[in-house]
Amino acid sequence: MLGSRALLMIDGGAPRSVAVGETVQGVRVVSTSSDAAVVEVGGKRLTLRLGESPASLGERGQASSGRISLPADGGGHFMGSGSINGRPVQFMVDTGASTVAMGVSDAERIGLAYRDGQPVRVGTANGLAQGWRVKLASVRIGDVEVYDVDAVVTPQGMPFVLLGNSYLNRFQMRRDNDQMVLERRY
Repeated sequence: MLGSRALLMIDGGAPRSVAVGETVQGVRVVSTSSDAAVVEVGGKRLTLRLGESPASLGERGQASSGRISLPADGGGHFMGSGSINGRPVQFMVDTGASTVAMGVSDAERIGLAYRDGQPVRVGTANGLAQGWRVKLASVRIGDVEVYDVDAVVTPQGMPFVLLGNSYLNRFQMRRDNDQMVLERRY
């Protein structure tokens, strides 16, 4: 916030100071306060609060719904397709996991430089093992993208990327029959 102006970074571009009523690259600033700005993109409004994680409003000017619906599989696990750093992955919701977690094979397949991360000891089904704490640039499911997500890479292979609380805590969660509904906290 810059007085009555919002400082916006749109599509990774340079920060722009935008006054109430002005539109830049399809983003219109509706109102500002000392700690938030209300913007409109594609007819949808979003409140951006000072200090929150960056938010995605969707691709190429399409507004994000801010809502994800994940179906339960036959075993009752909530599953979904998405991407990490723009590379496709299969997710399984794990509310017991502190962070997003994946095996080395998935990390290598998506081109993640996990060995540059912080070495950590992780508990696996086979006991303690060497793992790596990393920061994911982006995690996307549907039209909802979240940035700077903590994750752990483990040497143990996993059939899915576990969607843990470093991602889930940014959403309100509820179950509607056989669907896990995540609604973005703004």
